[in-house]
Amino acid sequence: MSYDLKDVKMPVLTGRALRTFAAALDGRLTGPGLVKKLMADAGVPRLAELKDLPAPLFLPLAPAPEPPPETSEKKPRLASRLVAIFRREPAAKTAAAKPPAGPAPFRNVTDFVTAYRSSRTTPTEVAERFLAAYAKLNPRIHAFIAVNPDDVRRQAAASAERWRRGEPLGPLDGVPVAIKDELDVTGYPTTVGTAFLKDLASEDATAVARLRAAGALIVGKANMHELGANPTGYNPHHGHVRNPYDPSRDSGGSSSGPATAVASGLVPLALGADAGGSIRVPAALTGIYGLKATYGGVSEHGAYPICWSVAHVGPLGASVYDIALAHRLIAGPDPADPHTASAPVPEEPGWNRQDLSGLKVGIWPAWFDHAEPGVVEVGRAALTRMEEAGAEIVEFELPGLDNARVAHAVTVLVEMGRSFQRTQEHWRELAPATRINLKIGQSAAGTDYVAAQQVRARMVAALDEVLGRVGLIATPTTAIPAPLIPKAAEEGGISDLGTVTKLMRFIFLTNLTGHPSLSLPAGYTAEGLPVGLQLTGRAWGERTLMETAWVLERTTERQQPQVFVDLLADGGRSEA
Repeated sequence: MSYDLKDVKMPVLTGRALRTFAAALDGRLTGPGLVKKLMADAGVPRLAELKDLPAPLFLPLAPAPEPPPETSEKKPRLASRLVAIFRREPAAKTAAAKPPAGPAPFRNVTDFVTAYRSSRTTPTEVAERFLAAYAKLNPRIHAFIAVNPDDVRRQAAASAERWRRGEPLGPLDGVPVAIKDELDVTGYPTTVGTAFLKDLASEDATAVARLRAAGALIVGKANMHELGANPTGYNPHHGHVRNPYDPSRDSGGSSSGPATAVASGLVPLALGADAGGSIRVPAALTGIYGLKATYGGVSEHGAYPICWSVAHVGPLGASVYDIALAHRLIAGPDPADPHTASAPVPEEPGWNRQDLSGLKVGIWPAWFDHAEPGVVEVGRAALTRMEEAGAEIVEFELPGLDNARVAHAVTVLVEMGRSFQRTQEHWRELAPATRINLKIGQSAAGTDYVAAQQVRARMVAALDEVLGRVGLIATPTTAIPAPLIPKAAEEGGISDLGTVTKLMRFIFLTNLTGHPSLSLPAGYTAEGLPVGLQLTGRAWGERTLMETAWVLERTTERQQPQVFVDLLADGGRSEA
């Protein structure tokens, strides 16, 4: 069995060359031939030639997890814990028994709640520090598209009054949270990174509403790659999102703003969305945590419908605890999203776990090592720490990765192309690189899409077989650390398929198959750039991912970014 993923060597297009190529794709005479060549170069025709494929799987919905023998005792307890949060009982009754503090230098949710409970600071003071830091930092790092200071102050004042009375809504009361501009937030437009979608949302997306019900202080809409069309931070309308560890470098995307907001200290927690690594790529490049849960585990209601069968709403946070808490709050069935019907209420991870004894961690060495040397070195060091904590490293092989890559690309681009047809009159207002992706998706044949779903079905079965032998799979999150932002890309954008492929090499598979994946900070390159480790688990196996990440978090040194603010320090310490 051979490893078949390869580096892609394609011309990097910027400026006039990029605009000219995008215009040629639109041409009645030149377009069809160029699209056909792009599809051939990407390997799309190969899917139709594959033999013995199973029936297509259009949605990777996992069956409901089998209940444990003690279901009759456990289920009411778990359900009542979640209900308690939404009945607005005090946070002390609903938070973890021993919620861990944030890893230095970062602040996490626990740090904010502890500061409020001890009256060391108040949500109103934190809100003012956030607004001051936002005014100073956002022109440089472009983390946010929109912030409403009056709304932030109003929410903070209400939270401060609840804390004064000793009646906080839940475990996020007064904690600043950023929302990717792909999710509806009442009173804000959901632009999806565009310049033309401007209608104000009349209600929160389900995931946002659940965080707000737990007291979250929603501070604004975070920046993103236009339409989520690439895993970078480029946005021609709202600014290229910069990496807090080195502002000359990319943040990753498309949840670029949420990741940068967390990494810079502007918030400890954010909501993003992930159809092709859009949570995990920026989490890795900015040195934080990002979770893509099991498909159907978190409601998509209120998320802009970009690509239905690969999309996931999920959290980005400064610590494992932030991710686990947010997932526990937003996950579970939602009548507004029928895909969540089988979703269980997540259990809280065991924060007292000291080691990884009994855990089998699967790696495919050829895949794991297909990355820049600095990334491999940090990733291998993380594997060593897992072994030292008691885990057993088990090697495996997984056939058909390159076909899965093509199938994922076809699925995303076709669904994205179909989605955008509702607003086709704004075609010329999109960045050239975005138009290129959409044009490919709108030109694909139905047979290509069906073949991609047949490949999906085969890969779900193959990955399930591997995960039947190991507890989880480990890979780097990305094959490269944060890339430099070319000067030529700052104004007109960039099309760089070689870099995109490296950013997505370990990412695409679980968007296609629906399995949960978590990116966690693993260390830093010699240049001080963050490196992420990705853990992939069985359907509904988020707890195993969290507990493994929790053990690793205690052995992983975290470094402070160049651009950083501590909202809990006196005056809100800022370094930029």
